[in-house]
Amino acid sequence: MNVDTSQKAVSSFWTVMIAVFFGNFMASLSTTTINVALPIFMDDFQASLNTVQWMLSGFMMATGIIAPIIGFMGDKWSYKRLYVFALAGFTLASVLCTFAWSIESLIVFRILQGFFSGIIMPTTMTIIYQTIEKSKQAVAVSFWSVSAMLAPALGPTVGGWLAESYGWKSLFLLNVPIGIIAVIAAAKYIPHYRLSSGIKLDWIGFGAVLIGTSALLVAFSEAHSWGWAGWQTLGMIAAGIVVLTYFVKRTLRVENPLLNLRVLKIPRFTYGLIVNCCITISLYAGTLLVPIFMQNIKGESSFATGLVMLPGTLAMVLVSLAVGRLYGKIGPSRLIFIGLLLMGIATWELSRAGMATSALFVTIWVAIRYMGIGFSNMPVTNAAMSAVPIVNSGHASAVMNWIRQGTSALSISLFSSILSAQTIVHLAGGNVSPKAALSFSVQDVFHVGTIIIIVSLPLTLLLRKPKKLAAVQ
Repeated sequence: MNVDTSQKAVSSFWTVMIAVFFGNFMASLSTTTINVALPIFMDDFQASLNTVQWMLSGFMMATGIIAPIIGFMGDKWSYKRLYVFALAGFTLASVLCTFAWSIESLIVFRILQGFFSGIIMPTTMTIIYQTIEKSKQAVAVSFWSVSAMLAPALGPTVGGWLAESYGWKSLFLLNVPIGIIAVIAAAKYIPHYRLSSGIKLDWIGFGAVLIGTSALLVAFSEAHSWGWAGWQTLGMIAAGIVVLTYFVKRTLRVENPLLNLRVLKIPRFTYGLIVNCCITISLYAGTLLVPIFMQNIKGESSFATGLVMLPGTLAMVLVSLAVGRLYGKIGPSRLIFIGLLLMGIATWELSRAGMATSALFVTIWVAIRYMGIGFSNMPVTNAAMSAVPIVNSGHASAVMNWIRQGTSALSISLFSSILSAQTIVHLAGGNVSPKAALSFSVQDVFHVGTIIIIVSLPLTLLLRKPKKLAAVQ
């Protein structure tokens, strides 16, 4: 292990966290500011919704495809260099987006932006676990969680205001000053270190995970258009499973795997990852359904929709910061249980929202839902990652991000499919307007989200204190 301990000691907790915060916030913000502006892109480029949606699905696919190689790149070049490279690349890609001359070129630049964004989040998490002393890691992860959750929550509000006031290019220009500050802060405040040297890239494994991940993400992203029983969807899923099965078997055989899946042998990490995925699924259910409910059913603007979600954002920030200090006193299990319980209750209440429901009702329960996320997100992440030896933390972070991206793509596609299918079912029932049918369908999907949260509750009991850590071979 080659670590510059003197520089590591000099670098203060808050300077490292500020450097991490700006980059993580920027990458997370860009995933949601675009959502509310899809109609604007359709009008300006005279493009269909199916084409414009590739700005979202292409971005998400890119973040998932790059995830498996992050552990290798970080070990090879150091996580500081990788982080600075990703920040600079993301900022440059944002500039390129403003020069897009067609919807196709904009989609290409968004995919490029997605590759760099996919590097930033797991890299920042790894930097925390490799540079921050263990006694402060819980507080550090709560601060990290705030940046990761604050941006998606603020995204609809900021994106709606910018798009309506200054046009779609402002959504990308917003990243430029943040990106420049993030690059300077990362280069100056994050210590340089390297945990491994002399490792070589497993090209066969890289090709396999690239093809397999791409196949599954394309299938999940297009399933609502192709149909879950369509030959394209089933063929892509089958190809992805076969190739990834080969990748997993190869990973367990080679000496220096592209992605060290042996971290999944650590029970606490695996249980935490499962709960994390359940939280992610429920989070995306709200991200998808609340804007649809407010804009398509209640007829509110994108900016008004963002304002409905704003109180929840502020509550989530306060809760997340408080949880960072409570973690050491009461442990992760109780905090995660409280968070999931709040999320479950709030999701159930939102499933009762109808056409006559007030915006205040939605605002209150969205806020409680976000508080639940604030209670559970940091503890489940730290409970999982703290069970992993420091030398394997980069690979553990990459595995977590890789699986979460796949879960995100699957959840969005699955919920979109359920929403469309249930709308048709309710319309077929007769004497129901299209708006009412959509309202009933939103309720149905919130019911599914509630069930997922309830099923994940028992897993919180398994997140006990880890035993003494040893590197996973």
